Amino acid sequence: MARIPPDFSFETAAHDRRLLPVAGVDEVGRGPLAGPVTAAAVILDPARIPQGLGDSKALSAARRDRLYSEIMTVAQVSVAHATVEEIDALNILRASQLAMERAVAGLATAPAHVLVDGNLIPAGLTGRAEAIVKGDARSLSIAAASIIAKVTRDRIMVDLAQQHPGYGWEINAGYPTKQHLEALLNLGVTPWHRRSFRPVHNILYQDVSVSD
Repeated sequence: MARIPPDFSFETAAHDRRLLPVAGVDEVGRGPLAGPVTAAAVILDPARIPQGLGDSKALSAARRDRLYSEIMTVAQVSVAHATVEEIDALNILRASQLAMERAVAGLATAPAHVLVDGNLIPAGLTGRAEAIVKGDARSLSIAAASIIAKVTRDRIMVDLAQQHPGYGWEINAGYPTKQHLEALLNLGVTPWHRRSFRPVHNILYQDVSVSD
């Protein structure tokens, strides 16, 4: 069955209600064991929408990179993060929402309406907002945000992989692959690991469990 590409219908509906501009916001990095969670907010120009926008997870790396450059050229973009420390202190859901709130707040033009990927509207968003389940596959603005967020975070993890070789972050972006889990056991926990996540927590406290 052919994949139906995202469209501009959510944005058009908001425009028809005189809600301008409309921003799409998405985050990436909830599942990894290491690194920040990254969010992007994007306001597309209806006259200059890049061709081929889609859910970032469904695009090749080369296509994401090309679209990233194009989006950055033709749209208003803001990127923000929640740190590993914030993830551990708050929990990953709240940290993800915090990153999205920061991304929206960082836009040069305050949006009149925000399209949020998922089923929850971050509590800290001001103004009108609409949660869209699987929004990165349904809304062009959210799809653009998902591409910006993923490319940005992937590049961060490539940089961190050079500082902490052996975990495979340049290819797994911090997700719990076999290579990453084995490196955790053999090399230990880095400052970029999320200590509240079970595989990392178990390694940190295994000695305590044995001694007890």
